[in-house]
Amino acid sequence: MRDYLLTLCVTAAVTYLLTGPVRKFAIATGAMPEIRARDVHREPTPRLGGIAMFFGLCAGLLVADHLQNLNSVFEQSNEPRALLSGAALIWLIGVLDDKFELDALIKLGAQMISAGVMVAQGLTILWLPIPGVGTVALTPWQGTLLTVALVVLTINAVNFVDGLDGLAAGMVCIAAAAFFLYAYRLWYGYTIEAAAPATLFAAILMGMCLGFLPHNMHPARIFMGDSGSMLIGLILAASAISITGQVDPDVLRLFEGSTREATHAALPVFIPLVLPLTIIAIPMADLVLAIVRRTWKGQSPFAADRGHLHHRLLEIGHSHSRAVLIMYFWSALIAFGTLAYSVHSTSMWIVLGVVALSAIGLVLLLLPRFTPRAPRWAQSVVPPRYRRRKPAAVTTESLGPVDPAGSAEGEREPVPAGVNGATALGHRSRFTDRSKAGARG
Repeated sequence: MRDYLLTLCVTAAVTYLLTGPVRKFAIATGAMPEIRARDVHREPTPRLGGIAMFFGLCAGLLVADHLQNLNSVFEQSNEPRALLSGAALIWLIGVLDDKFELDALIKLGAQMISAGVMVAQGLTILWLPIPGVGTVALTPWQGTLLTVALVVLTINAVNFVDGLDGLAAGMVCIAAAAFFLYAYRLWYGYTIEAAAPATLFAAILMGMCLGFLPHNMHPARIFMGDSGSMLIGLILAASAISITGQVDPDVLRLFEGSTREATHAALPVFIPLVLPLTIIAIPMADLVLAIVRRTWKGQSPFAADRGHLHHRLLEIGHSHSRAVLIMYFWSALIAFGTLAYSVHSTSMWIVLGVVALSAIGLVLLLLPRFTPRAPRWAQSVVPPRYRRRKPAAVTTESLGPVDPAGSAEGEREPVPAGVNGATALGHRSRFTDRSKAGARG
């Protein structure tokens, strides 16, 4: 554990220290695209944050290769080299996209090629564990197709949620933390050496996200861009593939006894193995909803819009920071809830705790729908949002001359409440179309 923490800290430090110079480089090279209709930031912000994250990845792998307890991962497995090869390719395509705005089909092809590069070097799914049946070996073609599909889905799921400051990095960090604990339990608790690469990948991924987050929290000074979102998506997928396809479930002695007993015994470990996407359930749900929504409207599945989950949180009245924290909450609930259930599936307290936290999460989601007002004696201690507002006196002079139709000549157009749909002092904007309100996100 000490070596993993050292690798994590080195990765975070390198990423953090390089992000500042990378920001200056992005500004100098003009990697500051104009604000688009779907963006939520107010000013042009440089991209290319993925450059610092990639060098953090390289630093983490280099340090791990020189540590005594982690050096065996590089000697006994080719997975770290496979990961670095695929990551370098997808990172290069991301850098070009951040600068020149590549076509979506070109990026999709690059994602598939990156997954193919990892498959060619041995990072692929070899078998699937099925409770009551045992281990089902996959043919090379089946393993390749399943691996490529998992990589592409994970990359695009992470890329889709990269719409608010600190959202993608924070959600992936939470998922990587839960996955690290699960993989470390397999490696240390069950003494399965095949789980060591996935544990290392998760630790490095946490370091990359933690090192980048201080620069990316609202208001962000730099964005990771596609060079960063596709990179961390690929690493997260590689961790899941390494666990699912390389760890033999028979080593865990799950499929022994009767079919019912074997199924019950395998369930705690079976869920994270076969459904690794549960750790990114929120991004994956956003991906599926986006595809259905765009296809239903007759648009391309790759067409950008403002219908993502984080956009909807802003629309109902959440502030930028609160929307990000709510997404963090749900990601942590799903990821660590699955992790806790995989450890103690017979504990009813875990189920009750998840249900209780889910209820709290629903209340937080609907909070902007309720605007409670504090009593008069508490007006001076509560935020302005919850104070009772005095009606403003309206005079004829303030309205200006009135025309026969009854409209005020001096009346101004309504000013939107803000980019995020609400402010601390007023109600949400009356504009139904945010583009008319001058929205930049």
